[in-house]
Amino acid sequence: MTPEDIAKLPYRPCVGVMLVNAAGHVFVGQRIDNDAPAWQMPQGGVDKDETPRDAALRELWEETGVPADLVTVEAESKNWLPYDLPHDLVPRIWKGRFRGQKQKWFLLRFHGRDDQVNIATDHPEFSEWRWLPVSELVENIVPFKREVYARVLADFEDQL
Repeated sequence: MTPEDIAKLPYRPCVGVMLVNAAGHVFVGQRIDNDAPAWQMPQGGVDKDETPRDAALRELWEETGVPADLVTVEAESKNWLPYDLPHDLVPRIWKGRFRGQKQKWFLLRFHGRDDQVNIATDHPEFSEWRWLPVSELVENIVPFKREVYARVLADFEDQL
């Protein structure tokens, strides 16, 4: 695909979840499909007839094993935040139908214990996970998502 072809593609509607524990640290997982450092917060597509909030809670469960009754939804990003995939990834991800994703982000406060996080789900996304201080979040994220993560932090700074 040429850069011009990619520029014509739409963004995939998606949600992102910033899960924050009592210490104010953020959940990140290492992508299971990447040997290089590829930490990210839970995220995923919005199903047909699903609200973004419902998608966020579903993705949280699917990727971390954390049920909705262990979190409080504290905030939602003001806007949909887009990011472009690196050009070499576009043909390999989502069958080349999207240039990247536009994401609605949710800040969720975790009220559980660490042993209630279970990334060994039916369809695991992460090989390991950890809590990161907010100040270390952006620098530990895969580079092409860092700008979006910085915008998410700016959106949620009053709640963090």
